[in-house]
Amino acid sequence: MLNDCKITLNSVQTNIKNGILNLHLGDDFVLVLTKAMLALMIGFVLSIIFGLVFIPIMKKKKVKQTVSVFLRGQHDKKQGTPTMGGFIFIIPTIITVIILLLTDKIEWSNNLFIIMFVFLSYGLIGFIDDMLIIKRGHNEGLTEFQKIVGQLAIALVTFYLLMKSGHDPVLNIHSLGIKIDMAWFYGIFLLFILVASSNAVNITDGLDGLAGGLSLIVFLALGLITWNTGWLTGNESIAVFCFILVGSLLGFLFFNTNPAKIFMGDVGSLSLGATMAVISVLTSHEVTFIILAGVFIIETLVCIIQMASIMIRNKKVFLMTPLHHHYEKLGWEERDIVKTFWVVGLLLAMAGIMFAVWI
Repeated sequence: MLNDCKITLNSVQTNIKNGILNLHLGDDFVLVLTKAMLALMIGFVLSIIFGLVFIPIMKKKKVKQTVSVFLRGQHDKKQGTPTMGGFIFIIPTIITVIILLLTDKIEWSNNLFIIMFVFLSYGLIGFIDDMLIIKRGHNEGLTEFQKIVGQLAIALVTFYLLMKSGHDPVLNIHSLGIKIDMAWFYGIFLLFILVASSNAVNITDGLDGLAGGLSLIVFLALGLITWNTGWLTGNESIAVFCFILVGSLLGFLFFNTNPAKIFMGDVGSLSLGATMAVISVLTSHEVTFIILAGVFIIETLVCIIQMASIMIRNKKVFLMTPLHHHYEKLGWEERDIVKTFWVVGLLLAMAGIMFAVWI
C-alpha cells in the first residue's frame, strides 16, 4: 500500500514538472512569436514612412532608371522611374537594429556584425554602380570585372571575419548527418556562394516586385531556420534581423509592385543576395539555401545555358534571358509572371524549412 502511494506521488510530481516545462515552452514560443512580429512591424512601418519621403526626393533629383534597349516596346512605360529603391529597406533595417540594440531587445555578437558588414558592403557596391548608370544616362555602370573584384574583396574580408570568430570550415548537412571538412577550400566556397548569390538576385531583379517578393520569402524562411539553430551565438538576434528585413521588404513592395513607383537598383539586389548567403553560411545551412534560393538559381542557370548555347551552337535556347523575360516574350502578363515565380519561391521555401528543421 505504501509503495502504491509512493508511485502515485512520484507520478503526480512528474506530471507537475512536465506541466511546468510545457508552460515554459509555451511562454518561450509566445515570446519568440512576439519578438518576430514586433521586428517585422517596426521594419514595415519605418520602410513605408521612409519610402513616402524618399521617392519624391529621387524624382526631384531626377535619379531615374534607363530601360535597356533590349526591352524597348515592352517596358517603355518604366522609362524614367526612380531607382535605388533598395535604400527603402536597407536604411529602415539598420535603424530598427540600432533601436533594438539600444533597448536591449537583441544582443550584439560577432555574427550579427558579419551580417551587417556584408549587408552594407555589398549595398555600397550596388550604390556605386547605380550612381554611374544615372550619371552616364544608360545601363552601364561598373564593368563586370570591377563588380567581381569588389565582391571578391568583400568576400575575402568576410572569410577572415568568419575564421576569426571561430566558424569551422565545415560543410554540415544536418538533415542527412553529413559533415565535410573543406579546410582551405572553404574560403573558395565562401567566395563563390557570396558572389553567386548577390549576382543571382541582381539578375532576377527585372520585373516589378519580382526580386523583392522572392527575397522576402527567403528571409522569412531563414528567420525561422535561424531561430532553430540554438548552438549559434546570437541566433535569436540574427533571426530578428531577418524578420526586420522581411518587414522592410514588405514596405518596399508597397512601392515596387506593378506599376512600380521605384526600382530596387543594384544597391538593393546585391545587398540582399549576399546577406541571405552569409546567413546560410553562419547557420551551416548552405545546402538548404540551394532549395530556398531555387528561383534565383534557375534564373542564373538559364542565363548560363543561353550564353553557352550561343557560343557553341550559335543558337538561342530561350527567347530572352533571364527566364522572366522569356515568358514576357511568350506573351505572359508581367503580374502573372511575378505571381507564378512567387508561388514557386514559396513552395521551395516550405520545402527548405522542412529539410532544415523538420526532417
